[in-house]
This record gives sequence, C-alpha cells and structure tokens, in this order.
Amino acid sequence: MPFDVRRFDIYRKVPKDLTQPTYTGAFISILCCVFILFLFLSELTGFIATEIVNELYVDDPDKDSGGKIDVSLNISLPNLHCDLVGLDIQDEMGRHEVGHIDNSMKVPLNQGDGCRFEGEFTINKVPGNFHVSTHSATAQPQNPDMTHIIHKLAFGEKLQVQKVQGAFNALGGADRLSSNPLASHDYILKIVPTVYEDLSGRQRFSYQYTVANKEYVAYSHTGRIIPAIWFRYDLSPITVKYTERRQPIYRFITTICAIVGGTFTVAGIIDSCIFTASEAWKKIQIGKMS
Repeated sequence: MPFDVRRFDIYRKVPKDLTQPTYTGAFISILCCVFILFLFLSELTGFIATEIVNELYVDDPDKDSGGKIDVSLNISLPNLHCDLVGLDIQDEMGRHEVGHIDNSMKVPLNQGDGCRFEGEFTINKVPGNFHVSTHSATAQPQNPDMTHIIHKLAFGEKLQVQKVQGAFNALGGADRLSSNPLASHDYILKIVPTVYEDLSGRQRFSYQYTVANKEYVAYSHTGRIIPAIWFRYDLSPITVKYTERRQPIYRFITTICAIVGGTFTVAGIIDSCIFTASEAWKKIQIGKMS
C-alpha cells in the first residue's frame, strides 16, 4: 500500500453538503471580522509608532566633550546701557574671566537705554558660576538697574523631540522687570546630563536643569555691593537617557496571530453554544406539538 502523506493532515475538511449556514453564524462572523480588523489596525498603529523609554544611571555620557559644556544665553536688561553690560565666568578649576566677548553680541534696546545680551560660551564640568554684571565696565555706574527678562538659558545640544518633555530651558521667559532695580539675583542651577538615542543608534547630548532663585540687596562694611545677575551651577552625577524604540516585528506577528486565532476560537464557541441551544429548543417545541 503506497504511503499517503494526507494521514498527517490535522486540518480535516468537512464536505460542504454536511455544513449548515445560519443567520446567527453569519452575524457572528461579520462581527468577528470587524473586531479583528479593529484590533489589527490598532496593533499596526502601535507597531509603526515609536516609543521613548527613559532610564537613569550614574556616568558622564559625553566623555568626548573634553570636560566642557556649551552654554547659550539670551537676556534683556531694558534699563542698562550696552557699554555697561558684561559677562564674567569663574569656576573651581581656577578660571576667572571678566568681560567675556567671544561669540557674544549686544543689541541696544529702548533707544540705547537698554541692552539685550546674546552669547554662546563653554563652561567646565565643575561647580562654578557665570554672571551678567557691570564689573567689566571702565567706569562703574552709581545705581545700575538689573531688572531683566531671560529669553533663553540652555546647555549642550538642542533637542527637538516632541515626545521628550524636559527642563532644557527652564529659565526661558523668566521676567524680573518688577523687581528691585538695585537688587542682585541668584539663580542656583542643578544641571542634569541628558542623552537621546534615536532608532539608528545616534546619540545626542544635552542638559536639563532645575533652578531656584533669590533676590537680595547686598551690603559690605564699605557700603552697598554692586548688583549682578548670578547663575551658580553644579552638575548632577545622575544621567537621564531617552531611547527611541520600535516594537520588534516578531512581537507584532505574534500579536496578530493571537488576535485572529483567539477571536475565531471564541466566536466559534459562542456560535456553537447558540446553535446547540437553538436545536435543543426546536426539539422541545416539536415534542410539545406531538
């Protein structure tokens, strides 16, 4: 007797003349197909879209930066002349720079009575400060007005990712125009290294920061101290990493198979129960009639 491979068929076919279509079965089949289509489209949308996973760890992510952090500052002082405005930088590594001018620009405001300072510079990855003041002016004014608006203060590379909501420009929009003109302003910053890794594995390095501030008029034994706008910073040892991920193709296929198989199985059980109950009810009615 020749070997018949059809003996291994676990999907045995039932002849069409032994099957019976019903309205209930048709209704359940239509609902089943609609339900499967809805779940398939939902899973397809989730598969195409990417998700952002974040994690925390202790490390310096940007070791190739040479221990430097890029800073971008944009601040307006509407009541202080541009000739008096300067940027000073100092830190615990001994850096002390008065009147930093590289990559900076001063734009007159209010017909020359005010000034907008825009600058890009680097700081070392150690605690320190940079401050906007009149310390670099050739002649110190008697009553410098340090009221201001901070348009931008950002560290590192700019991240333009909609799904990442962070404090990359926490001081942007800070308005101190109604403060005491003779007061100094202290902004205490805690800088948090941040890494964003896209689907291709490319990493971008930026920094978020938290801020606390205080306003005060300082005095010494010689009298009132010239006010300034201080940005005192320190770095957090914790790094925040955002990783862009997409669902693996095998998981998508597995989910689709589970949806189709599970839906048809449950629908078949429901249809079988309804059909069995219907047939039993018909037999009961025939028995009563006889």
